[in-house]
Amino acid sequence: MPTGLVQIYTGNGKGKTTASLGLAVRARAAGKRVAIVFFDKGGEHYSERKLLERLGIDWFGYGLDRIDPKTERFRFGVIPDDVAQAAQGIAKAKELLGQRRGGVTSPPNGRPRRAAPTSYDLVILDEINTAVALGMVSEQTVGDLIAMRSPETEIVLTGRTEISKGAVSPPGKPWPDGNDRQRWLSYFDRADLVTEMRLVKHYFYRGVPAREGLDY
Repeated sequence: MPTGLVQIYTGNGKGKTTASLGLAVRARAAGKRVAIVFFDKGGEHYSERKLLERLGIDWFGYGLDRIDPKTERFRFGVIPDDVAQAAQGIAKAKELLGQRRGGVTSPPNGRPRRAAPTSYDLVILDEINTAVALGMVSEQTVGDLIAMRSPETEIVLTGRTEISKGAVSPPGKPWPDGNDRQRWLSYFDRADLVTEMRLVKHYFYRGVPAREGLDY
């Protein structure tokens, strides 16, 4: 019987990536092998990445920087380069989830690292749900990733699934409980846990900018 489960963190509230990072630290502290693939998160301003390598957590970032360095404005919508970056992220996810025995993985520093005798215990695909909602990745592709993992590998999928501004097409169907805030994607049916982080109140709407070390 598989020991690795499928967890999904979604919703329009803050905390999806934060929760997955907490799980990554917990797993690593218990001696487990952990890898994270960041989708649609370009740029070098994510504070947590400075610590992940020191903890022995492999991470791989894909995506363009959506924050204009001059205006600090967020870019909505999808351009061809976004789709190309997402495809690279999917290729890396397949490499990580396809590991069984031996093999080589390539951390961001470019130096190939000999993999341990077993597959990863935990693989986090951060913002992959958002990539689906924006039409950069198909639901079928994510379903295939879930199916191909080793039985002992826990997989966590994060990201909101609301019909986002600039989305190529509205994904999924309404939630079983009638939730109309998010869309229920086909691969959610395979999950052992689905948590919706719902926005109730957020300081962003009072004009508080994102803060280094707390929001990124």
